[in-house]
Amino acid sequence: MKLIEVTGQRHKDDFIQLPVSLYKKEPHWIRPLDKDIEAFFDPGINKAFNHGICTRWILKDESDNTIGRVAAFVNEKTSEKDNDQPTGGIGLFECIDNQDAANMLFDRCKEWLQERGMEAMDGPINFGERDRWWGLLADGFDIEPNYQCNYNFPYYLQLFENYGFQIYFKGFTFIRNTFDPFHPRIMEKSEILNKDKNYHFEHLRKKNLRKYGEDFRTVYNKAWANRDGVAEMSEDQAASIMEKMKPIIDEKIIWFAYYKGEPVAFYINLPEVNQIFKYVNGKLDLIGKLKFLYHKLRKTNKKMMGLVFGVSPEHQGKGLDGALVMATAQMVQKDYRRYPILEMNWVQDTNRKMILVVKQIGAEIGKTHNTYRILFDKNKVFERLPLK
Repeated sequence: MKLIEVTGQRHKDDFIQLPVSLYKKEPHWIRPLDKDIEAFFDPGINKAFNHGICTRWILKDESDNTIGRVAAFVNEKTSEKDNDQPTGGIGLFECIDNQDAANMLFDRCKEWLQERGMEAMDGPINFGERDRWWGLLADGFDIEPNYQCNYNFPYYLQLFENYGFQIYFKGFTFIRNTFDPFHPRIMEKSEILNKDKNYHFEHLRKKNLRKYGEDFRTVYNKAWANRDGVAEMSEDQAASIMEKMKPIIDEKIIWFAYYKGEPVAFYINLPEVNQIFKYVNGKLDLIGKLKFLYHKLRKTNKKMMGLVFGVSPEHQGKGLDGALVMATAQMVQKDYRRYPILEMNWVQDTNRKMILVVKQIGAEIGKTHNTYRILFDKNKVFERLPLK
């Protein structure tokens, strides 16, 4: 077996094509867009390069077949934040069912990270924000992956754990029938908070997209930044996120809460575009775009994805979560019955409050993604991410 650092176009193509051959008989796998994989490594697109470094390798067998791939990276904004040691990351891991092959990939990542001062590595994670390519699928193998979410074979768990990775935290994807009734507690929360006229709710409107981007950033930075290794979001990043979402935004399923006119919570849902991208075979060229437009106009997709839910700390515990859910429900259950299935990505197992809210709206765990960590110093005590 031979490890090759990816530099030229031929090996970039090999990196892209490996999962195509691995999953060719897997009915639930949806091929990621080639451009999204390449964007991971493009400093002009991936802003993590402004404060980090990344590289990637492929693994070849004796017959020159590609049998593994992986990326390694250091994000200077998060490598030491809330960590007991400098911690790097690995991602986009794919491999045949062979522990020796996986170990070669992991060993090279470890060496590369140690050369840059790291004392641990997390994986598989994204070189960037946690909204994509994060975690190893641990259950829910019979459910199609959502857009830019990892899908893998069950044996990947053994490849990681046999090497010495341990679970640092888990991310849950909750699933519910959109039209099912809600738990009475959610209704009670909503009724209590709706009596306070200082609060109001509204759905996004594309004509004011930059304004909603700033509202999103305000709540996001209050709720998540500067803890759990999450970097603060800049104004440009927020605007960029909204612009990237713009082609697929459905205004009626993105909702904000305000207190005395100031943004205090958001509930971001999007049409689950993998339900359309699965028809384009990774290529968003002219034919791929025509296929996308066709299925979009035909309203092929019946699933919406709960992308992220956030409440400013000073407004938590007041029932705002329930009230915002019910404001959204008024639209999607009665006025705009477009999506019968709702999936909510990436609820961390450490976030007990959010898990309670999601369960109260009647959702159940459909998929679990494990985020693993390995400490290079075997004498150091491993600790999971603490509960919130």
